[in-house]
Order: sequence, then structure tokens, then C-alpha cells
Amino acid sequence: MEEISNVKRVLDEKFKIKDIGRLKYFLRLEFAHNSKGLVICQRKYTLDLLEEFGMLGAKPASTPMQYSVVLSKNLGTKLSDSLRYRKLVGRLLYLTNTRPDISYAVGYLSQCLNCPTDQHFQAGLHVLRYLKGNSSSGLFFAKDNNLKLTGFVDSDWTICPDIRRSVTDYYYFLGGTLVCWHSRK
Repeated sequence: MEEISNVKRVLDEKFKIKDIGRLKYFLRLEFAHNSKGLVICQRKYTLDLLEEFGMLGAKPASTPMQYSVVLSKNLGTKLSDSLRYRKLVGRLLYLTNTRPDISYAVGYLSQCLNCPTDQHFQAGLHVLRYLKGNSSSGLFFAKDNNLKLTGFVDSDWTICPDIRRSVTDYYYFLGGTLVCWHSRK
């Protein structure tokens, strides 16, 4: 606590800060403290996203993506206005900060930003239906977390029908909490 007070004092001298107490809401991230640890979620952001795309009344889906569906720029009808699709994917990308469960689906959708089709947009709406079913999910950091960083990697060889390259995923855990995900072609 003494070190925290020293940092606050130094910051106040340089920038004139104000201590407003325990963090609850910042950059559309919600922080909930309890005796077992800290939960970080984006419930309000998720509900705003569902409302923006008219999905508040949609039937919830049990998975973020229908994994049997292969998306390609050559399948489906090209969207006449791709702005709405790009907006959806951009909003979902920000949501992956606290929702690693949708990271694969959003990463897959983001690979099609230059030529989205109606199938891509329907897959994006499926992610929203999944979020409808569990809008309050987030990251939990236990107080007794060991803070050990662990990483895993997985590859799907030639899964992308457009470029015929593998899609590699990396997953990083801080203690028992999934904190970072990355996918690349």
C-alpha cells in the first residue's frame, strides 16, 4: 500500500490526478471485486451491440460459430455495402478483450473484411446470438492466482479455402485465466 501511495503522489505532482476509489468502469470494461478475486466483463457493451444490430430479441445460440460452415469470398452473395459487416467485426474485436470464447469466430470473420458476403454477415449475427445467451461472461482473476504465464499453439493445415494456408492459433493463460489469443494465416 505504501508503494501505491508513492506512485499516486508522484503522478499527482506531475499530472494533478484525483483518486476516485476502486475501479468499476473504464473504457467500456466493467470491474467487479469480491472476496475471491476480480471479474472483468463487458456486459453493457454487449447489450449495446445486440441492440445496435437488432438482436436483443434473437434466439440465443449455444456456440459462437457453426464450425461445420466454411466461409469463403467465393461463396454467397457479395454485400453491396460492406460497412455494416466491418462495423460488426470491429465491435466484436473489441469484445474479445474479455471474451476469449468468441476469439476464434471473430478472427475467422475478420479475414473476410475486404470482400464480405451474406454468409459472412450471417456468421457474424450467429456470434451475436451466442452473446445473447451469455452477455455477462468475462475474465475472472482469483486472489490466489499464481500469475504463471502458460502458452499453447494449434494449427489447422490448409483450412482457409481462399489462400490454402494454415491458420495458427496461440492461447495464453495467466494462472487459470485465458488472457490473450492470436490467430494468423
